[in-house]
Amino acid sequence: MKLTWASVLTCCLLSGCGGYADFTLPPVSGGDPKLTFAFEEWPEPVMTHEGFTDVLNPSVVRENGKLANYYSAFDGRTWHTNLAASDDGIHWQRQQTQLSPDPHTWEGSYIAGNGSAWMDGARVWQWYEAGPKEHFQIGLAASRQIVLDHGPYMSWDERAVADPYVIRAGPYFYMYYLGQDRADPPRQRMGVARSTDGVHWEKLRTNPILETGEPGAFDEVGLGEPAVWNSHGFYWMLYTGRDAKEHRRLGLARSTDGVRWQKQSAVFSGAHAWDSAVICDPTVLVENGQIRVWFGGGDRASPDEGLNGQIGYGTLRPVDATLAK
Repeated sequence: MKLTWASVLTCCLLSGCGGYADFTLPPVSGGDPKLTFAFEEWPEPVMTHEGFTDVLNPSVVRENGKLANYYSAFDGRTWHTNLAASDDGIHWQRQQTQLSPDPHTWEGSYIAGNGSAWMDGARVWQWYEAGPKEHFQIGLAASRQIVLDHGPYMSWDERAVADPYVIRAGPYFYMYYLGQDRADPPRQRMGVARSTDGVHWEKLRTNPILETGEPGAFDEVGLGEPAVWNSHGFYWMLYTGRDAKEHRRLGLARSTDGVRWQKQSAVFSGAHAWDSAVICDPTVLVENGQIRVWFGGGDRASPDEGLNGQIGYGTLRPVDATLAK
């Protein structure tokens, strides 16, 4: 069959070839190269899975003077996005369900969760993942429409895009997200996209920005669930790494442009019985010079649900890397 330029362009657009660009975040100067962080964890979960199989994936913003947590709750069949409120980030009052998947749309019946909330004045933006399991896409809660699709054939994110985490820098939103390819088993790596309106996104042409670790590393099987912030002269990223036994821990990376990342030696494991097998899904809020972290944890090593998932809290304390060893 002979292809015309018009048909090639149409195929390219339909397969996701468009929407790519070369960019960085606004560069930062870089801070003390010896700086790293110690993670100090609250001993008990701050939100239990009472009434659910798992509660995970917190996304915390300050809304009308209170902390609002748009977290994911699994009822044994479906993941929902629920809301909780708190004055101190430790004691939470559960409120209404925010999102449940619509099985009659692209969302399917498995998930409308694992999202990212961002506060813009009086408005809360929410991006979330949905779709058939293993083939997730990312939508915007305000429209319930796909805003970030998986990539074209043989791309690093061909099978799925998931775990959005959105920050704002200058005129752009930047979304860090997990991509999954067609390898067997599929590889999970990290990418970034940008948008001026939160709806129309262009992916970084040179994605992925963070690769899995070497055999035996804590992130040898996959990495995802990023949390990104700017402090101490760098962009920092907490991310979840998966090992061959499905244990999950948090890794730390830093960057001066938000695109080229250096993994740090710090790896944070669950410090208590309730999160002894899994610590994952971080969200970060920097307030009054303190780096506050909410995260998911569980005592069963499971790749998705059924890990007795609960939500914990901790802080990152700056330390000299040479003294931390």
